[in-house]
This record gives sequence, C-alpha cells and structure tokens, in this order.
Amino acid sequence: MLVIGEKEGGYMKRKIEYTDGPIGNVKRVKDFLPPPEELVLKEKNIRVTINLRKSSVDFFKNVARSSKSKYQKVIRLVLDQYATHFSKA
Repeated sequence: MLVIGEKEGGYMKRKIEYTDGPIGNVKRVKDFLPPPEELVLKEKNIRVTINLRKSSVDFFKNVARSSKSKYQKVIRLVLDQYATHFSKA
C-alpha cells in the first residue's frame, strides 16, 4: 500500500558516483562580473512630478506585479535605458 506522496517502483535506485578526476571537456570562462564597489549606482536620483496616462501606469503596474517589483522602478529603468541608448548616438 502506498502512502500519500510516495512513488511506486524504483525511486532513487540509480546511484551517483563522484570522482576526483576530470569532468570532461571543460573551458574556463573569464570573470565578467564587476567588483562590488562598481555595483553601486553612481548617479544621484532626483524627484520629479509627471502626469501620465492611466493606461500607461496600469501597464507598468502589471509588468511590475508579474516581476514582483515596484512600478516606479520599472518606469525609471525604461527611462534610464532610453536615455542611455540615445545619449550614445
């Protein structure tokens, strides 16, 4: 008789064997992450007041909800990316 949640058959029968030998065709990847001191935002934020359409704010709220973020942060990121992209041109 099976208990609730129990699987029938050969559950966990295959053993994993670990060795100290080579793993296979492994390639070392150069570290691409910046040091912690470069992760801090260097630009100062300023507070602005802006009027947006309700439909736009609703859109950003839905995007933020699906990514478990705040909608103001999503709007800020979009504006930052837009400004960065076009300031390079």
